[in-house]
Amino acid sequence: MARATFNELLEAGVHFGHLKRKWNPNMAPYIFMERNGIHIIDLYKTAAKLEEAAAAAKQIAKSGKKILFVATKKQAKDIVAKHVSKVNMPYVTERWPGGMLTNFATIRKAVRKMSSIDKMMTTKTYLNLSKRERLQVQRERAKLEKQLGSIADLNRLPSAIFVVDILKEHIAVAEARKLNIPTFAMVDTNSDPTKVDFPIPANDDASKSIDLIVKVMTKAVEEGLTERKLEKDKKQEHKEKKAPAVKVAKSDTDKGNEVKVDVKTEPAKETEAPKEEVKEAPKAKKTVAKATKKTEEESK
Repeated sequence: MARATFNELLEAGVHFGHLKRKWNPNMAPYIFMERNGIHIIDLYKTAAKLEEAAAAAKQIAKSGKKILFVATKKQAKDIVAKHVSKVNMPYVTERWPGGMLTNFATIRKAVRKMSSIDKMMTTKTYLNLSKRERLQVQRERAKLEKQLGSIADLNRLPSAIFVVDILKEHIAVAEARKLNIPTFAMVDTNSDPTKVDFPIPANDDASKSIDLIVKVMTKAVEEGLTERKLEKDKKQEHKEKKAPAVKVAKSDTDKGNEVKVDVKTEPAKETEAPKEEVKEAPKAKKTVAKATKKTEEESK
């Protein structure tokens, strides 16, 4: 099971919160103490919440569903793209396109437009365009790739979303709540954890902290995917084992029937022929004898 130890969390600086004056009162259960006007997060509670969130993410991945990772902060972009691309999950690291979840059909149209441009670029019509028109098409393709390239494989709404900073990504969180999509999120001392289904109290500004939390979550997703693959392989093996046994049984019975038929028919032909010959022979002799007697009497 994917998890992070207390020392790993401490070294990554997960415990550092925001200034006391910027705190959200709903974060009180997760705050350990205050030092130099800065709130310190209780790492034992962080570890427990992280383990809970990882277990839930693992189950979602195991069921074959998608989790959308959202992180448009400068220090989180590359980290999320690096870890999430390994597990083939969709992610958004550029500007969040408004209505991406609530107006998903429109977003899918834009993705389809991107694929239609790709097809068009392989045909003769693209070669017949002028240089200026080609540049316009290329720029449009690059823009769509930048914004929607990472969600090109997302054919339906995600089953859950993971957010790095819920204050910055408040639109994404609001859309997910409206559609009742489960939300995982890194929650700092200035955020409201009640808006999230699986809050992970952690420093959402330090790159080391973000890297550790995202790494644990993607590892949990990877575990879920591997377990799903193993289960599929076991089912396939079970089917393959069952199938030959049935075929052998049928072929055996068929062969047996053929043998029985052959045994019954062949001897019957051999025994019937001699019997008929034996019966017919004496009758022929009698008729011949009678005919000779008649001819002899007539001649006298």
